[in-house]
Parts: sequence; structure tokens; C-alpha cells
Amino acid sequence: MSVTDAGDDADLIVINGRVLTMDGDNPAAEAVAVKDGAIIAIGSRAAIEELKGPGTKVIDAEGGSVIPGFIEAHMHLFGGAAELDNLHLAGVHGFDALRDAIQFFAAARPNAKLLIGAGVDYAVLPEPVTRHHLDRIILDRPFAMSASDHHTMWANTKALEQAGLLHGRQLGPGNEIVMGADGLASGELREGEAFGPILEFFGQNRTRLGLTGMEPEPYPSAEELAADRDLMHRGLEWCARHGITSIQNMDGNLYQLELLAGLEAEGRLICRTKIPFHFKNFMALGMLEKASGMAATYNSEWLSSGMVKVFYDGVLDSWTAVMVDDYADRPGWRGEPLFTPEHFVEVAVEADRRGLQIAVHSIGDGAVRAVLDGYQAAQENNGKRDSRHRVEHIEVITPTDVPRFAELGVIASMQPPHPPGALNFPLEPTISRIGRERWPLSYAWRTLKDAGARVVFASDWPVSPVDPILGIQAAVMRKPWAEGLADQSFSLHEALAGYTVEGAYSEFMEHRKGVLKPGYLADLVVLSADIERTAPEALHTVRPVTTICGGKITYQA
Repeated sequence: MSVTDAGDDADLIVINGRVLTMDGDNPAAEAVAVKDGAIIAIGSRAAIEELKGPGTKVIDAEGGSVIPGFIEAHMHLFGGAAELDNLHLAGVHGFDALRDAIQFFAAARPNAKLLIGAGVDYAVLPEPVTRHHLDRIILDRPFAMSASDHHTMWANTKALEQAGLLHGRQLGPGNEIVMGADGLASGELREGEAFGPILEFFGQNRTRLGLTGMEPEPYPSAEELAADRDLMHRGLEWCARHGITSIQNMDGNLYQLELLAGLEAEGRLICRTKIPFHFKNFMALGMLEKASGMAATYNSEWLSSGMVKVFYDGVLDSWTAVMVDDYADRPGWRGEPLFTPEHFVEVAVEADRRGLQIAVHSIGDGAVRAVLDGYQAAQENNGKRDSRHRVEHIEVITPTDVPRFAELGVIASMQPPHPPGALNFPLEPTISRIGRERWPLSYAWRTLKDAGARVVFASDWPVSPVDPILGIQAAVMRKPWAEGLADQSFSLHEALAGYTVEGAYSEFMEHRKGVLKPGYLADLVVLSADIERTAPEALHTVRPVTTICGGKITYQA
């Protein structure tokens, strides 16, 4: 057994488990003891039971795995929480099925100002969705639905009219209101500037402000603040239910930090949460002073900032991801970047100079290259440091950019549920957009890992289900979608590390969490079965039974 000076009795012990510590020096045990929010001992059941006193809480793992709490390295907490009440349209195909789902949802909500659907497949109908399709389903009430990737929305005429979008409007680069042959908006809205006005008009925008880096204006009333805190707490509960103990949010503003600080004061902050400052292309570099201020104010093990999030491009399915060469199914088009390469270099150099970590949404190989160029410029201008800047998604990469992750010390932040066919996304239209020549380096986790990159895993909830075990299963079960492509799958231990060890590393906390070890934070999850003895195809049946964060039970099945 490995023990620190335990002193008094343990607050809590977990016995009768298959403890998988993720610590190479002490990989397995039977039991864990916790006191004052930290692990004090790991070892045999008999040794740990010696630390039990009259007030010690005992959790019997009943032979299930006991592992470090999951670290969700890329998600959208506030928006995900808000979406729990939306109409979920994943897996719905064909006009009749879409009509039935929307009309049933609408009938149950007679007073909703705006009806919202989420999780829509781009191929939900055999032809492109327009407002006319949606008008045939629901004409007299505003309705909008977003694609599963949250980069495209489709709205009926009523919603477009009320939000002032029916006649189109001028937008920034990379955003588009698709216009119809009649000179009016077709109903398809690509990227946030195009569909944001709908959410804003109907008062749905506070949960989205972290994607714009802006603050609520006017500031919410006491009643609205309380409602937003409750909504945020509901999101945290959903995460704890899935074994998550730490969250690295990927949209952010000061308001989100204030909401979470309010929850912490009420004793309701049940997951450790990191919130970035979201920097947009229309902001002056001086806005990074706000990011520095957020980092200085919020820097505890429960609530922190210190990161700048940027979007460089969009997504493949709407042709808004930025590619080095033309899209396979749209000759002459490579996508339009949200930043020019020169502008991004300025942002990267200044954020890095301030000691801030940078995380950039980069899906196309052109975006990945531009972001790596920005990180390289930051090193050349400011000197090399342990910056752990991140590239988010990396759905396509060129051979020359693969080794640059290890060379520059950049983290590859990737999502096992996202490859077409891996979990809930169909093969088309994505693989046709990418084109066969680029398939070998699409969603290339294994290639990047083998080239020395640190690869961290996440869900991007609500883009994919938040459940890390589904992500682990997707990583382990991944199969190439064509003959001759390299196997990009991970072993079970590699996938678990992607949600624990690598998550801790990506937030500079590998000395405090991500493994089960005396002196580390008591963040752990007890599973319903032995995950190492579960067949890959049955992994989804393994469920969190108890989640413990900071020594407190945050979820009990």
C-alpha cells in the first residue's frame, strides 16, 4: 500500500473495486481512502479498511472499476444545459418523421416563444432543407433547428421574418444566410452570425454569449441570474451523472465565471470548471486584457480561466472549414477563414506574451496549418515556454503538419465521437466533402499520437453526447471507412488516458489529478462493471455508479 501520513480516520473509503489508477508506478489496487478532499491511500482492501472509523463513509464497488474522474477537455456547458430541453432530432430522417417529431414537440409547448430542435443530420431530407419544408410542418409559430455540429441552423419563414433575416443581411467572413432564387432567405443559416439574430430576438442568447465573448446587455435581473445559475447547475449535474469531475469549457465570458462562482458560494459547484475568454475577429488586441483579468481573478482548483478560445474556421459539412486544397465536391472553394493568417499571428503572439493558453477550433487542414503557424510565430517572438497551446478538432491534416505538434509542444484536442460512422454521425456528406485523397489523414488520432503529439479526448457536448464511456467505445471500436486506410483506433488504456491523464496535462494539472495517487485530488468514479474485462462492443453498458469530486459524492445511481 502507498500511504501519506493519514493521521485521523478517512472521510470515505472505496472497497472491493478493481482500482485502475492510471499511475504507471502503482497501476492496480483494491481500495482507495479519501480525507479532506484528497486521496490518502491506495492499496489492498484490508489495509484501507484499517483507516475506517465510526464516521467513515464506505462505498462498496462490488467488483466494478474505480478510475480517475473523467476530465472533459472540450465542451459547451451553458449551451449544453440549455439544450437538454430542446427537441432532439438525432437519427430522424425523412419528411414524415421530421414533421411528426416537430408537431408533437410543438403541441406539448403551446406557450413557447421559439420552438428549437437540435442534433439535425445534414442529410435529414434527401434534398437541402428550406424554410418551405419547415413551413409545411409548422407555419404559424417560429421554429428553428440546428445541425448536430451547431454550425448550421434552418428556420421557418415566421422565425426568419421576426428576426429580420428574411431579406438577408451583411455578415462577416465565413458566415452566410443562404438566399433562394426568389431573392429571400432560403432558410439555411451558416455559422453563428447568420443564426444568432434568431436566438437573440427570442431571448435565447445568454447561453450563447460565451461563443461571442460578449456579456449580457442589459445585465440580467436577480430572477434571471438565479435561473441561469440553476441552468448551469443542471448542466453540472448532467456531467457528474456521466462520471465527469473536471470540465474544460470551450466558450466563455466573465458572466459564466460569475454564475459558477455563485454556485460555488452556494455549495453547488460539483465539477471543477475552466472557462476561457472567447476572442472574436472583430475585437481589438487590447481585449486580451480582459482574458488576463479573468485569469488573475479565477485561478483555484475549482474554478479557473487563463485560456483564450478562438474559432479559425467552421465545419466540413457546410463547406465552412478551411482547406489547403479545394473541397472534393466543390471545385474552386476552400472555405473562408474567420481570421486572416496575419491577424491570427498577431492574436497568438499577444496572448502567448501574456502567458495565456490558446485553444483554436481548426477543422480543415488549412485552418490547422494557419494555427500551427501562429503558435510557431509566438515561440519565435516570445521565446519557447511550456505553453501547451491547443488545436481543437483537427478533422483533416496534411502530412507536413503532423510532426509540428510534437515539435511545437502543441496539444491535439480531438473527439472520438466525431469521425463519420464512429458514433452518431453518418458517412455522408462528410467523406465526400473531404475526398478520398485526404481520407488517410482525416481524424488521424493514431497518426498524431505516433508522431509524438499529446492527444486529449472529449465530446464537444452538446455536439455529441457528453458520456465519456461512449467516447471511449468510439475510440476503441473505430474502423477505417475504406480499404487500405490506416487503423486510427486507440487501445482501452490509451482511450481512458485521453479522458484522464491527458486531460489533466492539458490544463497544467497533471501533478494534482488525472491519476489516483496519494496526495492527489479525490476525484474518482466507480463504474458498474470491470471496464477492462468488458468486450469493446459492450462498453456502453458500463455506467458510472458513484462520482466523487473533491472527496464529495456528486452523483449516486
